Amino acid sequence: MTTTLPTPATHDAAEAPVRVSHDRLLTFATGVFTARGLPPHRAHRAAEALIYGDLAGMRSHGLANLTRLYLPLLDQKRAVPDAEPEVLADRGASVLLDAHQALGLWQAGEALDLAAERAAEYGVGLVSVRNATHFGCAGHHTLRIAERDMVGILASNCGGQRIARPPGGRCAMLGTNPMSIAAPAGPGLAPFVLDMSTTAVPTGKIREAERAGRTIPEGWMEDAEGHPVTDPGALDRGEGFPLWLGGRPETGAYKGYGLALLVEVLAALVPGAGLGPAAEAHAGTGGPTGRDDDIGFLALVVAPGALRPLDGFLGQAGGMFQALLDCPPQREGVPVAYPGTREAALIAEGHRAGVALTPALYNEVRTVAETLGIPAPAPRTGGEDL
Repeated sequence: MTTTLPTPATHDAAEAPVRVSHDRLLTFATGVFTARGLPPHRAHRAAEALIYGDLAGMRSHGLANLTRLYLPLLDQKRAVPDAEPEVLADRGASVLLDAHQALGLWQAGEALDLAAERAAEYGVGLVSVRNATHFGCAGHHTLRIAERDMVGILASNCGGQRIARPPGGRCAMLGTNPMSIAAPAGPGLAPFVLDMSTTAVPTGKIREAERAGRTIPEGWMEDAEGHPVTDPGALDRGEGFPLWLGGRPETGAYKGYGLALLVEVLAALVPGAGLGPAAEAHAGTGGPTGRDDDIGFLALVVAPGALRPLDGFLGQAGGMFQALLDCPPQREGVPVAYPGTREAALIAEGHRAGVALTPALYNEVRTVAETLGIPAPAPRTGGEDL
């Protein structure tokens, strides 16, 4: 059933946040996905992946995308709620799946779980996926693998969506092509979790700035002539192109561009998913074209414990990451960290004090709940046990 949902609100990040318990948000989001036809266990996994964005401080990939991205995908039949991925090839350590337009929020996690099963047996497991949809925060999925004392890698192209130009090119040819790697950092330390787009920032951050009424820094986007763009609305008007990680060619853009092509090859060309670079992109104005349908995933897991004693691996990891934390800081009071430490602190705080939502986003959540006839998650009150 398709239900008319509210127009997404403008979020003012300067307002005091509304805190809601993680469990209540999880129950709410699970109910939303269940109402859209997802089986309960997969609705729960999708809800976990979605709320992780807000929990870990990546609001551009959290609940704000419920009405902007995931429910429209389901309502437009671009994602299939009860899809069952199909094994097309199984070679033991490697598997090829057709996702059949399953919601990526749960399907990416299941692909990594399958890769982990194979890695436990072979030392490495690769699951290559085509015909997939957006999976949210890549780091949510890889973190779950690191918590199992394995190394997880997840990468995705953007199907046929083209919003970024090759350096020196006139036409948009590629998406943001995100990737993540996570690994255990040793006893008592937060896992290492790198989660990044291959463009300077993900498009979600640009749209988040637009919703908040903020300009964006130079170095995030450029216009058709290569001039800096600070108006975030230019992205969806087709007047702004995201810059690659590294910025311009003279400052390292070919590194981000090269990483985007690496993702395109491994995540999409290998499984036979939709590709960004295509001749039809040369037609028209050179602006953004295509949609993020038929996305390809690379889900890769390495099990160090299948190759050598796990205690030895974890001990070395602990020494390596603790050495980074112990590095004398350049500025007093600003300690050295590594990717994953900030997110781990925010996750712990969110579980303790509640997940912070802007008032506008919380009102949007309440409206969605009312529209669908499910309970709205109540805000946390002072002294309440979460």
